[in-house]
Amino acid sequence: MSFGALSLLPPLLAILLALATRNVIPALFCGVWLGATMLAGYNPATGFYNSFSEFIVPSIGDEWNATVLIYCGLFGVLISILQRTGGAHAIARAISRKVASARGAQGATLGLGMLIFFEDYFNALTVGSVMRPITDRMKVSREKLAYIVDSTSAPMCLLGPVSTWVVFVMGLIGTQMSSMGVSGSEYLLYLSTIPLNFYAWLALGMIFFIVITQWDFGPMARAERRARDTGKLMEDGAKPPSDTEAMSLHAPTDTAKKRNMLVPIAVLLVMIPPLFLWTGDYPNNDLVTAVGNADGGKSILIATMVAVIVGLSMGMAQRLFDFREAMDIVVEGIKSMTLVYIILALAWSIGSVTSELGTADYLVTLTQANIPVSLVPVLLFLIAAVVAFTTGTSYGTFAIMIPIAMPVAAAMDLPMALAIASVLSGGIFGDHCSPISDTTILSSAGSSCDHIDHVRTQLPYAITAGVAGIVAFFIAGVTATIWMGALAGVATMLVIALILRSVWQPTLASGRA
Repeated sequence: MSFGALSLLPPLLAILLALATRNVIPALFCGVWLGATMLAGYNPATGFYNSFSEFIVPSIGDEWNATVLIYCGLFGVLISILQRTGGAHAIARAISRKVASARGAQGATLGLGMLIFFEDYFNALTVGSVMRPITDRMKVSREKLAYIVDSTSAPMCLLGPVSTWVVFVMGLIGTQMSSMGVSGSEYLLYLSTIPLNFYAWLALGMIFFIVITQWDFGPMARAERRARDTGKLMEDGAKPPSDTEAMSLHAPTDTAKKRNMLVPIAVLLVMIPPLFLWTGDYPNNDLVTAVGNADGGKSILIATMVAVIVGLSMGMAQRLFDFREAMDIVVEGIKSMTLVYIILALAWSIGSVTSELGTADYLVTLTQANIPVSLVPVLLFLIAAVVAFTTGTSYGTFAIMIPIAMPVAAAMDLPMALAIASVLSGGIFGDHCSPISDTTILSSAGSSCDHIDHVRTQLPYAITAGVAGIVAFFIAGVTATIWMGALAGVATMLVIALILRSVWQPTLASGRA
C-alpha cells in the first residue's frame, strides 16, 4: 500500500510536537502511534496496540538493538566509575600547577575538555567545576569559561572514537543499515563521518583561535575586559545556577589518582582494534575483510565491560569503595542511561513505521525532482539545527533525522557519511545556540555562570562556526572532496571572526559596548 505524501505525517508530527512541547519522547511516540494507525486502516485503537506489538517491542527485542542497549548501560556504568574515582580532578590539579596566565588557564580548560571526550554531561560538569578556581585566579570571565566548556563537550563526544554519543548514533545507523539492506560495519561508517563533521571541527577551531590570539568579539569581549580590568568575573546582578549537583556528583578525595581515569579509558581504546579483528574472523579473513565484517557493537560492548571491571578493581584496591558500593555504582550507572534507552527504542520504532509507510521512498522521489544533490547536505544541516535549537536535544534530533538522511543519501548517490555528518553537525550547532539545551545549561552550572549571559556571549561564536559549516557542507557537496569543504569552512570562519573583531573593537573602545 502506497501512502505517498501522507507517509510524511508521522515524522512531521514528531518534529512539530517536539518543537511545541520541547520533549522528544512523547513526540516520537505520537509519531509511532500515528504511523501504526495509518497502517491499521486508520483505526487508532488498533494502531495503539500495534505500536507496541509490531514496532516498539520487536525493536527492543532485535539482537542488534539489544546489544546497543547493553553497551549503552555499560557506558553509563563506566562514567559513574570515573566520577566516583575522581581521576579527572587529579588531572586538573596537575594542570593547575603549571598555569601562570589567562591564556594558559583557557588553554588548560580546552585541553581537559578534549581529554574528557567520552560523555558530554561528565565533561560539562567536571571541566567547569574543576577549572573554575584556576580561571578565577587568572581573571578569566565566567562567560569565557562556560563557552570553552560548552563548545568542547558535545563536539568532542562526536569526534572521539568512543563515547556515549557514538554508541547512541551507532544504534541509529546500524538499524537503518539493516532496514536498507546495506552491508558493512556501522562503527566504520560512523568513523568515516568524523572528518566530515565540519561544525564540530570548526567549533573546536574557533576555541583554539580565540584562546591563542585572545581576539574576542561581541559580548564576550566586554565580559573579558570587565574581568581583566575590574576583577569582576560576572556581570552585576548575575544569577549563576547552583552547581551543588555538579560538585556532589564528582566528590573526589584528595588521594584520587590521574590513572583512575587514564587507565580505564586506555583499556577501552586499546581493546577495540583487536576485538574488531576477532569478531571479523581474523586471521581466517584477511585484515581488510576482517575489519569490514567486524561486529562493532559487540566489540565496543566487550571493551567497555573490561574497562568497567578495571575501573571498579582500581577503585576497590584504593579503598575508595567496597564491593557492595561497587555494585551500587553499577546499578546507578545503568539507571543514568534510562532516557537514552527510551529515545533509542522510540527512534527505532518510528524508523520501522516510516519504512512500512514508504516515507524514505517518497522523500527520495521528491528530492530527486526538485533539489540539487549538492544542496542536500546543507538542507540536512539546517533542518537538524532548527530541530535541535527549538527542542534543546541533539539525541532527539539525531533520532528523527538519521532515518530520513540515510535513505535520501543512498538514492541520490550522495556519500552516506556526508549525509550523516550533516545531521550530526546541525544537531550540535542548534544545541550550542539553544538556551534550553541540556549541555548548555550544565555548562552554565558547572562554570557557575549566569545562564543567559553564557548563551548571549557564546552565540556570536557559535553562529560564526555555523555559517562556516554551511559553506563547508556546500563546497563538499559540490566538489565531493573533504579537504576543499574543510578549507572553505576554515577560511570563512577566520574571515567572519576578523571582520567582527575589527567592527567590535572600536565600539568597545568608545564605551558603547
